[in-house]
Amino acid sequence: MRKQRRELQEASISFLDVISCGFGAIVLLLVIARVGDPSALEEAENQLMGSVKDYQERLFEIRGDSVVLDERLKSRKQQLSELTERIARLKAKLASVSKQSNQLSQSQSREKEQLQLVLQVLSEEMERLLGPEFEQKNQLVGGIPADSDYIIFVIDTSGSMQVAAWEKVKKEMLNILDIYPEVKGIQVLNDMGQYMFNNNRKQWIADSPQTRKNIIDKLSTWAPFSNSSPVEGINTAIQTFYKPGRKISIYTLGDDYQGRSIRNVVKAVDQLNRANRGANRLVRIHAIGFPVHFPPGGTPSASAIRFAALMRELSYNNGGTFIGLNSLN
Repeated sequence: MRKQRRELQEASISFLDVISCGFGAIVLLLVIARVGDPSALEEAENQLMGSVKDYQERLFEIRGDSVVLDERLKSRKQQLSELTERIARLKAKLASVSKQSNQLSQSQSREKEQLQLVLQVLSEEMERLLGPEFEQKNQLVGGIPADSDYIIFVIDTSGSMQVAAWEKVKKEMLNILDIYPEVKGIQVLNDMGQYMFNNNRKQWIADSPQTRKNIIDKLSTWAPFSNSSPVEGINTAIQTFYKPGRKISIYTLGDDYQGRSIRNVVKAVDQLNRANRGANRLVRIHAIGFPVHFPPGGTPSASAIRFAALMRELSYNNGGTFIGLNSLN
């Protein structure tokens, strides 16, 4: 009886082991196996594959962008290197120019001192030769008599002057004004006798640094009609502003003369500004010719030649100076 009871107990334990293993296998199969609707699983799988494909495409794009950015970065680094080298060269040039400028400044300073010494020696020699009471009567600056208390500009405002020579006109007017540190009155007309400042018609404009600046600034927008003949402007200037005792200089700036007769103009101005040459004139007439109609290597126009001939004669007859510029630069 005891043997049978022992055998039944062993058999029952083995059976339980088999049953447990079977259930474990079933559970494992349930875990591994796909559970649910097959169509839903397939759709989920397709979505997952689509997402993977999108991520792969984005990865490829990012890699391509990375390559492009790397190339740009290399290019920028190369440009930066070139700019750095260029800056270094420019700094070296600047240092060289500064050194040359300092040397030139020192040289000019020494030359100025030498000129002052020479001038002092010449003054002493002139005083010794001519006597202490000698006084130089002609006041010439660059060949132009600068003894006037009033100056009038008569400017050709024609299209050729406006287009080709206007910046040079501004520079020459500044040069003329620099000849006269201070005058009693200034006036600006065009060659037709039209005033630059209508508020100051037929009256002198008081000289000041601001007045001179206003004149140069106004030139940028001042463009009245012109017939390219200075006759009307000169006549207006003399008839309006001359009075006994006034020392007046008229500066005529132009590039050509469209009139036919030079002789008639010279006679008309002679009658208006007295007939005698030189010092007995009412006003001095100076002129500056701008080479607008002088093509490089070519023949100047007939109107430019007439202007030069006219203004040379008027300046000579009226105690002034004619200057023909050889360049607009």
